[in-house]
Amino acid sequence: MNVKALMVFLLIAPAALAQGFAGLGTEAEGFAVPERGRALEFPADHGAHPAYRIEWWYLTANLRDTQGRDMGVQWTLFRSALAPREGKGWDSPQLWMGHAAATTPEAHHVTERRARGGIGQAGVTVDPFRAWIDDWRMEGVAGAGLDRLHVTASGPDFAYDLRLSAQGPLVYHGDRGYSIKSAEGQASYYYSQPFYSVKGTLSLPEGEVAVTGSAWLDREWSSQPLSESQDGWDWFSLSLETGAKMMGFRLRDARLGDYTSATWIAPDGTATPVPDGALRVTPLEVTRVAGRDVPTRWRVQLPARGVDVEAAAVNPQAWMETSFPYWEGPVRVKGSHAGRGYLEMTGYEGVSER
Repeated sequence: MNVKALMVFLLIAPAALAQGFAGLGTEAEGFAVPERGRALEFPADHGAHPAYRIEWWYLTANLRDTQGRDMGVQWTLFRSALAPREGKGWDSPQLWMGHAAATTPEAHHVTERRARGGIGQAGVTVDPFRAWIDDWRMEGVAGAGLDRLHVTASGPDFAYDLRLSAQGPLVYHGDRGYSIKSAEGQASYYYSQPFYSVKGTLSLPEGEVAVTGSAWLDREWSSQPLSESQDGWDWFSLSLETGAKMMGFRLRDARLGDYTSATWIAPDGTATPVPDGALRVTPLEVTRVAGRDVPTRWRVQLPARGVDVEAAAVNPQAWMETSFPYWEGPVRVKGSHAGRGYLEMTGYEGVSER
């Protein structure tokens, strides 16, 4: 669901920490809020929505090198706002942050960028699509929307250069893109392009390797997406060998109980929303990661679709040591279905899984 990226709100509201994970249960306070029934419009909605407080363009890729070794890549651009408007120069209230990572079975490389809006250091344009922060790029082709992308990023000890081609349609989550996040009704606009094929190069300390695979891009924006008592989440994107895909998440809430949601995606892109309670996720194995206990092997069940699988981390140490740390990395899937995917978890800072 990539509610994950909402931690960027900490950049602008550190005092709101008590109101939901990363302050994401804070009242919208003059910002626009998602409304059920509002139709998503393209290509306009591929761009930024400055009237909303938080937004992201979030890419994860499951890759293999020529030896068949599993790898993963993340490229993310976050936008957060001090006020519900755009602006020029230093008057802009828009703040930007980028995360990039590369994961192998042996190592996890991660780096971060920050930028101000209004001065050209970061931003998004619609046609041709272009998202950037400093020299990191996610660039499309005029008239092609998100169908063809060139993605680059680099850090102190890694870099990647990837070409993406969509092999299926955009997918809406929830009610035609209106995605509910809590029993109290908080929501976001949320859609994905989960059908990319990928080829390119990944540069690591040991050298450059050619890679191929698949990728999943999430787009989401909101102003108050969580309940004030939700303290973290576990998010899964699974691409199965049958051609079907599944997005699912659990938002953990000690007061109201956990909230779950999922989308079942048929091979032709037909999306079926899955209501709260139908998805079951159970941690099976915990790993000590950067001083905290993190579940790195899970049982994922969606009985209505015959799904009962284990999702295990390719590298259990895939900790994102960024300004707002979290765990994210590729997983292998086995059980009733085989496949690959990505797992993202927040709220495990210094605590054991309950």
